[in-house]
Amino acid sequence: MDKNPAITFYGAARTVTGSNFLLENGDGTQKILVDCGFFQGGKIGEQKNRDPFPFDASKINTLCVTHAHIDHIGRIPKLAREGFKGVIYSTRPTKELAHAMLLDSMRVLKKEAEEDKMPPLYDEHDVERAMSLWKDIPYHQSIKEGMFTITFKEAGHVLGSAMIEFIYEGKKIVFSGDLGNSPAPLLKDTDIVNDAHYVVMEAVYGDRNHEERDERRGKLEDVIEDTIQRGGVLMIPAFSLERTQDLLFELNDLVEQGRVPKVPVFLDSPLAVKITEVYKRNEEYFNKDTRHAIRKGDDIFKFPLLTFTPGRRESEEIFNVKNPKIIIAGSGMSNGGRILIHERNYLSDPKSTLLLIGYQAVGTLGRKLEEGAKEVLIHGEKVSVRARIVVIDGYSAHKDANALFQFVQNTADTAKKIFLVHGEMKTLLFFSQRLRDYLGVSAVVPEEGERVELQ
Repeated sequence: MDKNPAITFYGAARTVTGSNFLLENGDGTQKILVDCGFFQGGKIGEQKNRDPFPFDASKINTLCVTHAHIDHIGRIPKLAREGFKGVIYSTRPTKELAHAMLLDSMRVLKKEAEEDKMPPLYDEHDVERAMSLWKDIPYHQSIKEGMFTITFKEAGHVLGSAMIEFIYEGKKIVFSGDLGNSPAPLLKDTDIVNDAHYVVMEAVYGDRNHEERDERRGKLEDVIEDTIQRGGVLMIPAFSLERTQDLLFELNDLVEQGRVPKVPVFLDSPLAVKITEVYKRNEEYFNKDTRHAIRKGDDIFKFPLLTFTPGRRESEEIFNVKNPKIIIAGSGMSNGGRILIHERNYLSDPKSTLLLIGYQAVGTLGRKLEEGAKEVLIHGEKVSVRARIVVIDGYSAHKDANALFQFVQNTADTAKKIFLVHGEMKTLLFFSQRLRDYLGVSAVVPEEGERVELQ
């Protein structure tokens, strides 16, 4: 029997979503999962998420969660339903956010299951069963699980996001989770890792760079002013977690400084409203500048003419508000949620604008719009696309190519192997070659289901 620990790549291998990795000790008696997320691309309940786990859920001892995005947590209730009884670890904000995110996805899954005449993937009982197993731990506080010492480090991606560091017989194994686009408007910077032996790291933007913060802010200002001058509607499909809060923070600043005209702004997402409340309860996780602004009395998520519309009737009333106006609604890839109603109403209007501020997965409506589709299908209805489509990459919550390179460079002297995950195949291959050519590190792109012993 081998004595080396091993990692098996069950998700996010040669694809962006579905984060799920199994870490085992030398004799396989201790099994730790890192993340258990949804594969995304079409419907939230697509078939791959329904497939049986490629491992026995009841034999998993521990689940460590990097952060609360649904492609990292979406299948956790399914794991509990199928026999997992171990402990779940994350930071406190991740635990709070995950509860809201999972209840929201459960409602979407139920609706989709009814439409497809299938049983739901999981129910509220499974969500609560998973939450009963969940424990939160602070950043930088180590815990011992069998032969592994586990420490959560700041990833700077979304509130509570973490890199997870495992030490096993003197060797350090780091799972990056998603790495934040530091410096971020709200969050602290990503911790520096300079002594890892093995790194499993994301590379969503491994082949391209974002705009600088001032440039993206200028672009946002220009898009708002242009749409308002034309008398149109600015639609922003926004991820309820982090992107929405960053956007509200920047809009608050632009409005208070008189940089953009005051028009009605609607946050049309019940989930985003709930998540914004979690942010307000966890201000100690914000960066120094944001905490200082709050202490001075600035309500960073509130400004004139901003309206939250949690109820469906309030959402429907937005249509009756005279243009110009701004609508921020989920989901961020236009693969569900209230943004679809607004896109159906306004995509055919040449005065209006659709602003994409996050990664659009292959197969989603957002990706089709990003790639220039002239006609799309929304709720069974053909919609002509005459609105302007604008992309601002700088609002991504992920590190870009140069920042990812710097992250590896910090630990290049100790790294035995870098495993690249969370990326489209062409991006992963490009970035792995760059790391090999310029840093001389062994960077590989594992296949789904591949098991690797850590020598």
